[in-house]
Amino acid sequence: MIKLFVGLGNPGPDYEDTRHNAGFWWIDALARELKTTLVPERSYHGLVARTTVHGQNVWLLEPQTFMNLSGKSVASLARFFKILPEEILVVHDELDIAPGQVKLKRGGSHAGHNGLRDIHGQLGSPDYWRLRIGIGHPGVKSEVAHWVLKKPSPDQRTLIEDSIAHSLKAYPALLAGDMEKATLLIHTTKPPRPKPPRPVED
Repeated sequence: MIKLFVGLGNPGPDYEDTRHNAGFWWIDALARELKTTLVPERSYHGLVARTTVHGQNVWLLEPQTFMNLSGKSVASLARFFKILPEEILVVHDELDIAPGQVKLKRGGSHAGHNGLRDIHGQLGSPDYWRLRIGIGHPGVKSEVAHWVLKKPSPDQRTLIEDSIAHSLKAYPALLAGDMEKATLLIHTTKPPRPKPPRPVED
């Protein structure tokens, strides 16, 4: 079950609406859903909310260390509350997925994402869950750094917002540790087609 929800981004108003902050947007939406508020916690180098859902403690975290040092924040909170890597969900922007799409996975490489690279190092394990929010790719590798720190177009922002709202519906399954159900909910972007009515027998 997921006990710690982490959103990745960069602190400060200059970065607020940039693609790299999609993880923060997701955590902000979850905080609204859970009616909780993130407050600065110096000992965890981030904005933190702690709440209880069905008797279970849940933490929300937005590291304020800048992206490439995110692990320092994640590891200090996880260690203090004895939260295991597999009980952590890191929500981050993903270049290889189109805006409007979201994917859930556990483990794997950091694929060059600076925030994930640092979390790998600080946790000493790649075994945490990731929720990858599609921001699309500029098409040229040299443009990536500039792309992630730019604001998406209004159309793209709407697609990203929609994908956040869609994937947020899976949070009860994530909390319950029903990762199969969560994956199904997140990866199904279109509502299932209604089954055709069965022919009525005479």
